[in-house]
Amino acid sequence: MNEKIKVLVVDDQYVARSFFEIHVEMTKRYELAASLSTAEQAVSWCLEHPVDLVIMDVMMKYGLDGLTCARTIKNNHPKTRIILATSTAESSWIEKARKAKIDSFWFKEYSDMPLTEVMDRTMGGESVYPDVQPNPVFGEVRKYDLSDRELEVLRDLTRNLTNEEIAEDLHISPYTVKRHIENMLSKTGYRSRVDLAVNARILGLVVHEDNRVNTGSRK
Repeated sequence: MNEKIKVLVVDDQYVARSFFEIHVEMTKRYELAASLSTAEQAVSWCLEHPVDLVIMDVMMKYGLDGLTCARTIKNNHPKTRIILATSTAESSWIEKARKAKIDSFWFKEYSDMPLTEVMDRTMGGESVYPDVQPNPVFGEVRKYDLSDRELEVLRDLTRNLTNEEIAEDLHISPYTVKRHIENMLSKTGYRSRVDLAVNARILGLVVHEDNRVNTGSRK
């Protein structure tokens, strides 16, 4: 009889972690090795208890983020398969995950592919990445009705930066920042920059790199 595939699940939210656990335990092929609430615990666990597959969320409320720790696990254990997951619509992490040689990437709330299929294909040697990036509704439009530059400004808005601070960060003028914000308000129908920022955070539309690495504001 073939040994079951040992799976480590990592998510700082109990409900999401339970979701992963259920998907592992409902199969005959996989076995839950451990369920952890921080990415740093996952690094330590893999050093002491080798596993075959790690399923880990990108953002964590405490400690290092999932992408950083997945990179460390992959460097230490190249044969360990890793699936990074997120419920946000932030797509910039896809390329970062590819560069880190993470095996697969799964959008929890936007993927049509069941997690178990991603697990099976990943363990079969495939690198499973989304063909289409999430394009959720944002006010009266969808995410990619906004330009790339508008999305960059929006990421900085979620950090509560002033126009001058955004301008410095993106190497553009404060006037240009103001114009992009006005364009986004016109497109989305929101009434203020605060509405833009709050709704972008609630939806997980965009997540600034500082929030991924340091604060983990939303899953």
